[in-house]
Amino acid sequence: MKIPPYPAGHALLDGKVVVVTAAAGTGIGSAVARRALEEGAKVVVSDWHERRLNETAAKLAADHPGKVHSLVCDVTDETHVQALIDGAAEHFGRIDVLVNNAGLGGTKSIVDMTDDEWSRVLDVTLNGTFRCTRAAVRRFIAQGGGGSIVNNASVIGWRAQLGQAHYAAAKAGVMALTRCTAVDVAEHGIRVNAVAPSLAMHPFLAKVTSDELLTELAGREAFGRAAEPWEVANVMVFLAGDYASYLTGEVISVSSQHP
Repeated sequence: MKIPPYPAGHALLDGKVVVVTAAAGTGIGSAVARRALEEGAKVVVSDWHERRLNETAAKLAADHPGKVHSLVCDVTDETHVQALIDGAAEHFGRIDVLVNNAGLGGTKSIVDMTDDEWSRVLDVTLNGTFRCTRAAVRRFIAQGGGGSIVNNASVIGWRAQLGQAHYAAAKAGVMALTRCTAVDVAEHGIRVNAVAPSLAMHPFLAKVTSDELLTELAGREAFGRAAEPWEVANVMVFLAGDYASYLTGEVISVSSQHP
């Protein structure tokens, strides 16, 4: 099915400060950063890869001068995470939204998987989301409450896929973390939600995934194609903004996948 037209912004995040992890490159992170800017936000982009981060920030800033700031962050390092949240708030005066996009995958049968391979995926994808969430929640409370967190989960958190035990466990953990954190922080007016994409196509995914598998996965989608990263980003922007004011603890599947 044909890809729909790219939508115009409608000021859904006007005046908000949005922090996005793993925002370098061409995937969902950079797409949600761009969509947030197009919806009126100021955006702090972060990533562990400094060169790619600087390139992404420069491209975004060229279209949105004065509204983009970048900070290197390794989400497995608590010092980095705290510096990201503190630095974002210091630069723009506050933060209103955190988008937890950082994640690490890979394909390996559990028969052959090492402890290090298991732990690395869990540390980036689940523990990293926890660290960033904790830091952001503390900042939101210090600011007087309010704020929104949007986590990037995956349909693999619900559905089995060959060689994905570590990634599936991590993403299922992100879903559970989303629901429980939402209950923990509701009294402060903070909302926590997640998206669960099935297949979003971008150059890095194409590089690390075989054409055969991508064709098979796309064939499972009702639209017969992968999502564009910006199509996932649109839902994340909705969850971040005030139109989703009564949504918390939800995991929304951004997928046309059928059984």
